[in-house]
Amino acid sequence: MSIQSKTPLLILEQKVTLFLQSYAKNEFAKNTIAHYVARVSLLENHLYEDLGFNSRVQMGKYMKEHFPRLAEKKPQDKLWKKFIYDSIGEVAPACERCKDQINCFRCQIV
Repeated sequence: MSIQSKTPLLILEQKVTLFLQSYAKNEFAKNTIAHYVARVSLLENHLYEDLGFNSRVQMGKYMKEHFPRLAEKKPQDKLWKKFIYDSIGEVAPACERCKDQINCFRCQIV
């Protein structure tokens, strides 16, 4: 399937997957976790919520476990979803429609 025949969401998922894979700690993180996080990042809630975590702290520990070099680069005051999508030069689907951007740390889309 050519990239032109893929839907915009599939293209975003692929970009996020490739980005996360480049920071994966091991093959499990690269081949399983990166795909999972990329797919879930397309959903409407905060990433930690859609991944089933109770807090951003839990999410941070999870990402540090599987993507330690990436976790070191992430600014403390930026949400994971925003950080990932900023890193690939895209806007997460949920962020485009978010009505709470002003309160979402550094998550303003203008």
